[in-house]
Amino acid sequence: MTISSAPQIEERITIIRPKTGWSALDFGELWRYRELILFMTWRDIIVRYKQTLLGASWAVLRPFLSMVVFSIFFGNLAKVPSDNIPYPIFSYSGLLPWELFAVSLGVAARSLVANSNMITKVYFPRIILPLSNILAGVVDFAIAFLVLLGMMWYYQIAPTSAVWTLPLFLLLTIITALGVALWLSALNVLYRDIGYVSPFLTQFWMFITPIAYGSTLVPEAWRFVYSLNPMVGVVNGFRWALLGVEAGAPGWNLVISIAVSLVILFSGLFFFRRMERRFADMV
Repeated sequence: MTISSAPQIEERITIIRPKTGWSALDFGELWRYRELILFMTWRDIIVRYKQTLLGASWAVLRPFLSMVVFSIFFGNLAKVPSDNIPYPIFSYSGLLPWELFAVSLGVAARSLVANSNMITKVYFPRIILPLSNILAGVVDFAIAFLVLLGMMWYYQIAPTSAVWTLPLFLLLTIITALGVALWLSALNVLYRDIGYVSPFLTQFWMFITPIAYGSTLVPEAWRFVYSLNPMVGVVNGFRWALLGVEAGAPGWNLVISIAVSLVILFSGLFFFRRMERRFADMV
């Protein structure tokens, strides 16, 4: 009688160590987790308007109501120049990329603390949390953009031949939002004061971005300093691509905005990955 032994089960142990230097920026890892990115983005889209009366209509109401207020006070009362564009179109075209940036930034800055239960239980690239919040905001942008097309039809304004560059300015908005979100979300784990500072920072940032006014109002001597705000290049670029506003035509000011956005993004990536090993202990 032969007694066969039970098959041996090989145990595989995976040890995850923090990466250092340039290897910390592992974009291939994000590609391997692409399905999780899509799932988290879809989850954020559903949760964002869950148990709300108006649902996704808030994606339109936020910029639209802001446009109405700006049109009354800046367009009619203050007579702010709008580069020969009807002021409602002028302000709404600036509010679209700004709302994508501001709303995504506000949610992404709190993403690590809000998902602390996931961070402490399972491994995945933590950058997925702020990234999925920002990608979910693109859906809101697309909905609100349809309203802008309707307004342009009403005012009989046709898109310019440079409209094909619009996705590039949208990408610049995402890059800027992600870079700032990486800094704020990582700092929010260390210092919860960031949750109180973030709304003030966003409000202050809006005042120094040409949304309710055109960048032509900025004195020539201050144009270089003003272009250090990466959202200046984004907002001006949107107006140039859609409406043909000459102040937003690509030039040295756009190059400066792109350079600043990339510096914010890569410095944010390094800081985020450096702090990532401490998130589970401090969140």
